[in-house]
Amino acid sequence: MSNIGLVIEERAASIGNFMVGRLLPFRQKRMVGPFSFIDHMGPVAINERTNLDVDPHPHIGLSTLTYLFEGEIMHRDSIGSLERITPGAVNWMTAGKGVVHSERMPEDMHDKNALLHGLQIWIALPKELQEIEPSFQHIEAKDLPTWEENGVHFKLIAGEALGKKSPVAVYSPLYFIEIKSTDKTKISIGEGLYGESALYILEGKVMSEGNAYEPKHILIANDSKLCEFEMEANTTVYIFGGEVLPEERYILWNFVSDDVQRLEQAKEDWIAQNQKAFPLIPGDSDSYVPFPEEMKLFKNKQNS
Repeated sequence: MSNIGLVIEERAASIGNFMVGRLLPFRQKRMVGPFSFIDHMGPVAINERTNLDVDPHPHIGLSTLTYLFEGEIMHRDSIGSLERITPGAVNWMTAGKGVVHSERMPEDMHDKNALLHGLQIWIALPKELQEIEPSFQHIEAKDLPTWEENGVHFKLIAGEALGKKSPVAVYSPLYFIEIKSTDKTKISIGEGLYGESALYILEGKVMSEGNAYEPKHILIANDSKLCEFEMEANTTVYIFGGEVLPEERYILWNFVSDDVQRLEQAKEDWIAQNQKAFPLIPGDSDSYVPFPEEMKLFKNKQNS
């Protein structure tokens, strides 16, 4: 019996003036462990006509993880953080009771025709931590655990797995691992994983039980401890997952919670521009993303 329970293909989605590939949530699989949302950005050429400028917008009840393969983004938030994220580094922002942030192309990048390529990820907070104070952490690429085994390059971007621990301050047991091959090779790491697990193919090809899988797909494992597959040469994959949160989660726009009333309150606070709930961003408060009235509440079920 195959250990792959579900295959999810990227679907096109708009985040304003920028198109992305949506991976999670998916109608048959809303979450993988605490991972509740994944967008694949690009690769796209950035210039004066095409740029990523996401105006100030709010979050509650989650942590965001931004990881770039190419390009740069300037992050600002209502905590006072100002950070330029570069490829291989990690921006980890915890919204807790409420945070506002913006993501813009650095001014000196607009005329360079640079590529932007990366992942935007949401990770739901445990119930008892959903209303903590917001915080922000930036980890440079050089500070993440990296190692090599049999010619395969590993990086633990967040969480704890395979005997390693990332300095990213996560709030529940999880892992987000980068694996790069230079030659065709077999990977067997199941005993180092736990909870729910999935594999995202960025480039190259993955073979499992006689089946070939192409880029821009997520493979959901039936059992994380049976994680074995072959990577073709020059393949890059990301394995992510962790312990399932015991309560179901709901999503309303950029808000995540186990409490529907809390989501409705966040919606009302943002529409009213309640600065006690959602403070202004220092240096970036002249505009904001309005709440999309067509947005519907949905349950972010752990299982299909």
